[in-house]
Amino acid sequence: MATDDFFRARLDTMIDLRHPLAVLATRMPWAQIEAALAPAFAHRDRAGRLVEGADLFGPTVQLAGAGVSNAGRPRLPLRLMVSLLYLKHAFNLSDEELVARWSENVVWQFFSGMTYFEPRLPCDATQLGRFRRVLGEAGVEQLLKSTIEAAVEMGAVKKTEFERVIVDTTVQEKAAAHPTDSRLLEVARDKVARLAKRAGIKLKLTHEREGKTLRRRAAGYAHARQFRRLKKVLRRQRTILGSVLRQVQRKLGQLDEATRECLLPWIERAERIRSQRPHDKGKLYALHAPEVECIGKGKARKPFEFGVKVSLAVTHRHGLVVGARTFPGNPYDGHTLAEQLEQTRNLLQDVGVEPKAAIVDLGYRGVDDAVSVQVIHRGKSKTLTAQQRGWLRRRQAIEPAIGHTKSDHGMNRCWLKGSDGDALHAVLCAAGFNIRWLLRAIARLGLRGLFLVLNVLMLYGRLAVESAAGASAHVGKLWPPSRDVAGVRRRPQPALM
Repeated sequence: MATDDFFRARLDTMIDLRHPLAVLATRMPWAQIEAALAPAFAHRDRAGRLVEGADLFGPTVQLAGAGVSNAGRPRLPLRLMVSLLYLKHAFNLSDEELVARWSENVVWQFFSGMTYFEPRLPCDATQLGRFRRVLGEAGVEQLLKSTIEAAVEMGAVKKTEFERVIVDTTVQEKAAAHPTDSRLLEVARDKVARLAKRAGIKLKLTHEREGKTLRRRAAGYAHARQFRRLKKVLRRQRTILGSVLRQVQRKLGQLDEATRECLLPWIERAERIRSQRPHDKGKLYALHAPEVECIGKGKARKPFEFGVKVSLAVTHRHGLVVGARTFPGNPYDGHTLAEQLEQTRNLLQDVGVEPKAAIVDLGYRGVDDAVSVQVIHRGKSKTLTAQQRGWLRRRQAIEPAIGHTKSDHGMNRCWLKGSDGDALHAVLCAAGFNIRWLLRAIARLGLRGLFLVLNVLMLYGRLAVESAAGASAHVGKLWPPSRDVAGVRRRPQPALM
């Protein structure tokens, strides 16, 4: 094949174009994705600032920095950045691993829209984080929506299948250590002391050595189940944390406003940790992530999980994810159904189908009046038809989808910052699940087409053999004649060797 660059190899000559990822590269609606995401990356008008000056005629005021500026390096292609997000969550990689493997994998580069092989990194790993923040929740939902539209376009799922969805909730855990009281108190003391030193505040006592000793003693007492001694250690840890906080608060007035604003949120969180007790509500479970909640899903192996509640919606038959969103505040499962179905309708808007039935578990009882679809769960078994009972038997099909989304696509642990990071991560993990689903569907449909061709060829061969055998039998009846013209029976001729 001819090449525009004699010294570089074209990717389409280096790979097997029947590879599922190469086929998916030609089936994804890249033009629609770029058109939907382009407004978020457009250059915005700047108000500018007034600059005072002087000339021969007296003082002047000019407007500087106004208008649209095209200064700086050109942005990377949107398709490249979007494909990197797809690949990251499809194969559960970190940002650093992703860019390193992209520079070595020719199929990934073809999926990203590259024409020639690029032996260098596509971008810095930190650019993916900034790209995610600019996209926002609406942008990543567009990525999930595009995977659904691609599945419909290639015929992997029928439109009528979107009329029935299975909905369930799970927990997306945060990247935080298990929150014991002694550890939280020591982390808060150390954090406040380090921030005070960075701000220029001289503390009389930081209790660093005593804090480490108390932390080790608390771990030993908890392991030995000596809870009275553990309570004494916790009481002392609260005392030294309060001492450090009071020293910092007395000297806050000496700091400038910017430094004070940076220090106040951490002081408030440390005070919450110092004052909270085991049975309080609204506790702080991670100093760096105040949005973390304690959620109990009734699991014997893990009674409590620390993160945010996530709702998933999948199609009833093939298990394609058609909805994923987070619900801060640990609401009752039934109260999340209306918002989850609203997101599903938005994602299916261009497909032209709306869900009419939601198959759920008993955690969604009592919400029939709050939603406009039919809610089916086993609590209504006496009033369900035979067809609806058949639908209900596939409710458990969402459980392996949740398991794969967590273990294979990264939803088991969220490393992104804040509640916004939780929302982005949940939708991107669902998009990565759909990418892998599409790759399996392409392989399945390709093999189906191959088997169809083989069956047709075998059928034609069988018909040809049968027709040939029938023709030879018919000719054998007519020729050679068994009797001559006079009616005398002929002697059979010997076979030719």
